[in-house]
Amino acid sequence: MSTSEHPQDIEKTQMAQQALPPVVAPRMVIANPGPLGLSSFALTTFVLSLHNGYAGLPIGSPSNVVVGLAFFYGGLVQLLAGMWEFATGNTFGATAFSSYGGFWLSYALIFVPGAGIEAAYSAEGVEPFVLKRSLCIYLTSWAIMTAILLIASHRSSVGMVLLFFFLFITFVLLAAGEYNNSTSTQVAGGAFGVVTSIIAWYNALSGLLTKESSYFRLPVGSLP
Repeated sequence: MSTSEHPQDIEKTQMAQQALPPVVAPRMVIANPGPLGLSSFALTTFVLSLHNGYAGLPIGSPSNVVVGLAFFYGGLVQLLAGMWEFATGNTFGATAFSSYGGFWLSYALIFVPGAGIEAAYSAEGVEPFVLKRSLCIYLTSWAIMTAILLIASHRSSVGMVLLFFFLFITFVLLAAGEYNNSTSTQVAGGAFGVVTSIIAWYNALSGLLTKESSYFRLPVGSLP
């Protein structure tokens, strides 16, 4: 110890260091992934719904345009939005976006020839209606999942409740159309799908128009 340092000075220095507040690491700011997830869902739903007969386009296996869109925008991009919702702490958004991202990926795979799924249903000895019944079960299962999310959204906003309500009706109609091989029911499902996509786009735009980026806001209707 040098002659200029005294025990009292050392004690005062240690006490001063202990009194300093702990260093807090800066928190990473994460942007809202909701508008991205809603936009990817809306656009893919819109295109597929038109191919379901609403605009007189062929009904049946979606064109390659829909399949590519379902893989990358409706599937991959929406899945990524769901993963980022986990980072923001939004369990509902993460579950919804990740689930429907998985829906689009799995739905698109059905119509990829290399996957062999359609070919398995058209093999010798398999009745033609078996694929229709399997798609009915598939779509009904997603209707149940949508009903669960509809119940879970009852305190979010009017816009989100309407989105899941119309999506639920869409899945029910599409499932019924597959089961009954009914063109008119599939067209009705396509019409409800278009309405669902418009509601999703509205919710996405409402999330984009923040007070920092816009001069006006879009109401989505708060629920108590």
